[in-house]
Amino acid sequence: MKNINPTTTNAWSELKDHYKKIENAHMREMFAQDGDRADKFTLKWEDFYVDLSKNRITEDTRDLLLKLAEECKLDEAIDSYFSGKAINQTENRPVLHTALRADKNADIKVRGENVVPEVQEVKEKIRAFSNEIIDGTRKGYTGKTFTDVVNIGIGGSDLGPVMVTESLEFYKNHLKMHFISNVDGDHVHETIKDLNPETTLFLIVSKTFTTMETLSNATTVREWFLKSVPEKEVSKHFVAVSTNLEKVEAFGIDPKNIFPMWDWVGGRFSLWSAVGLSISLAIGYDNFASLLEGARKMDDHFKNTPFKENLPVQLAMLTIWYNNFFKAESEAVIPYSQYLDKFPSYLQQAIMESNGKSVDRNGEKVSYGTGTIIWGEPGTNSQHAFFQLIHQGTKLIPTDFIGFKKSLFGDKVHQDQLMANYFAQTEALLNGKTAEEVEKELKSKGFAQDEIDRISPFKVFEGNNPTNTILIEKLTPESMGKLIAMYEHKIFVQGIIWNIFSYDQWGVELGKQLANKILSEFATKTVDEHDSSTKNLLKFYLDK
Repeated sequence: MKNINPTTTNAWSELKDHYKKIENAHMREMFAQDGDRADKFTLKWEDFYVDLSKNRITEDTRDLLLKLAEECKLDEAIDSYFSGKAINQTENRPVLHTALRADKNADIKVRGENVVPEVQEVKEKIRAFSNEIIDGTRKGYTGKTFTDVVNIGIGGSDLGPVMVTESLEFYKNHLKMHFISNVDGDHVHETIKDLNPETTLFLIVSKTFTTMETLSNATTVREWFLKSVPEKEVSKHFVAVSTNLEKVEAFGIDPKNIFPMWDWVGGRFSLWSAVGLSISLAIGYDNFASLLEGARKMDDHFKNTPFKENLPVQLAMLTIWYNNFFKAESEAVIPYSQYLDKFPSYLQQAIMESNGKSVDRNGEKVSYGTGTIIWGEPGTNSQHAFFQLIHQGTKLIPTDFIGFKKSLFGDKVHQDQLMANYFAQTEALLNGKTAEEVEKELKSKGFAQDEIDRISPFKVFEGNNPTNTILIEKLTPESMGKLIAMYEHKIFVQGIIWNIFSYDQWGVELGKQLANKILSEFATKTVDEHDSSTKNLLKFYLDK
């Protein structure tokens, strides 16, 4: 990939000048001046309808942002991304989660070898295992069928699977799913306290089988299991997703029950791999395959569609616009579906761990903003929580609204109420309410003029708050796959424009190293060299 500082491009300079011209422009006027604005800024693709017209942009803005993408050689980067080149250069690895959902006849080479046949083998193993657990063919050590599945992992080995299984709860079978991630002992003990070891299956998900949180939780679960079960039965109740065969076998897991991973799949993009075994168990392999198929369709769209009609490219460039020119530091993601409760949390890791970088691909400190802060929760709950800040606060917070035309249970009354709020909020954020409108409203309610003058400033909404309206036909495994992959590719585009490496995560390592040092101090009850604050805290903690 070309290493291009975006601020040195002609497009960046032109965008700076353009920003000065429109930074105070109000979207109300933009709509008033152009009756075709909504059509010009709406993208339709398969079952996705994406309205970008409620953004503080003009056609010139869009053209300049696309020019920036071209000058940063985004097209060449996309080719490198999909072809298996080692674009994760600090770890000398390809970034090929897209290969996990590629067509079975695709030829995607890593170090000269086509990886697709091996991916297909693992998919077949996931299918067979899932079917045996779901239909009761594979049983626990006493011959009883499995009723509960516990996924033990952290980060991408937890966030993706738990998010998808909850998002697709409507399609779930009889198996009860549980997820243990936090090394907090209360989490693991609370999860297992009512489980029956005879009917519980445990999935340990760790690429290296050395992650402290995962191994600590897995060991605690194993000890709990062995209180009532002979050790030889571990192999019937524990499976692993890992590359470390030696450590997995030492744990007591049958080699036949080990599902492989690859170093060209990053943790936060791994739900499409055997890391998604819990998803396949929860919703059945056919639905898991549909999830992958949706992602594959989005891959094809991203790879082959001109930038002007390209969903991930358009969304990513809008982030660049707000982050680097309006200096907006965060973005909210508001799904109008309770099923997508964990989707904003999933995106926090995917986006912030990927693009939270301050050094560019040349190894130099960047002079511009990268890595927006992601947050949110489902509407309408969020409207009664933090929407006050978005509407009337002092911060510019671009917001993605995600909704579905059809509800899954078909309750039209609730669906209409939900979606009325969905549409109303984007309209309110766009238009706001002027002082004149407030005065007219208060007069119609019989308020005296002095009271109107006193209260009016508090009821004015400036509006002009940007939103993306992502409207999807229905929440299905396939549409969920498309949605996740759309944000994955948005992350990639942002990283290319910002000239950073999106697929390493060195920032999580330092805390881990220090935690191990402090653990050794707990064991010896001695406090070594630390800053005075940490030293005092450790002494207070050890004084029990």
